[in-house]
Formats: sequence, C-alpha cells, structure tokens
Amino acid sequence: MSPRRIIYTEAAPKPIGPYSQAVLIDKTLYISGITGNCPASGKLVSGGVVEQARQLFKNMAAILKEAGGDFSNVLKTTVFLKDLNDFATVNQIYAEHFKEPHPARSCFQVVKNPLDALVEIEAIARIE
Repeated sequence: MSPRRIIYTEAAPKPIGPYSQAVLIDKTLYISGITGNCPASGKLVSGGVVEQARQLFKNMAAILKEAGGDFSNVLKTTVFLKDLNDFATVNQIYAEHFKEPHPARSCFQVVKNPLDALVEIEAIARIE
C-alpha cells in the first residue's frame, strides 16, 4: 500500500476543522465535503443555491486539478441539500460538470450543513 498523500490547494477554501481537503491513496482520491465558500474569505458566496453550487464546483475542480485529475475521474458523489426542493436546480449545475459516463451518486436532505450551506458535496475519484 502506498503512503497517503494529503491534497491541498489555495484555490479551494481551507478546511474549517481537523480534516484535509482531500486524501489520495493508491490512485483513489477521497474529497471531503465541499461547500460554496470563497477560497479567499472562507465565507459562503452570497446569493442562493445556484451561486453556492457554482462556487462548490469551482472548489472541487481546483482540488481535482491539484491531485492530477478532473471531473471525468470522479466515480461517486454524495450530495447533501438543506432543502430537497433544490434538487432540480443543483442537478442542472451538476450535469454541467459531470458528463457520461456519470458517477454514481446519493443525495440527501439534511438539517444543516457546515456554515449553514445550502448544498455540500463529497466525492471519490480515481486518479491515474
């Protein structure tokens, strides 16, 4: 088993707790839950779920790039929505980033995400 490599980039928000942006081990990248935070301020972008989702995907792209991948490497995502009524809206933005073959996915409505984010997504990717 190869040693794990911590993935970190200034182009994505710093973790707000004792965790890494992502961990790469044996070509598998585990990306922590990402929200729509501005990397510079660490605060959620203003607006609503559309703005937060768009920033979230910019943050995820930066982490994937730092690990040597892109959205095509993602195998599985888990989506956490504050309001399941935002599913169609987030799904449309999600589809802009994940092309066929689509990753596997789960989606849940949760009581509260970190920083009271409207959407959070974690992912697993394979980096060749």
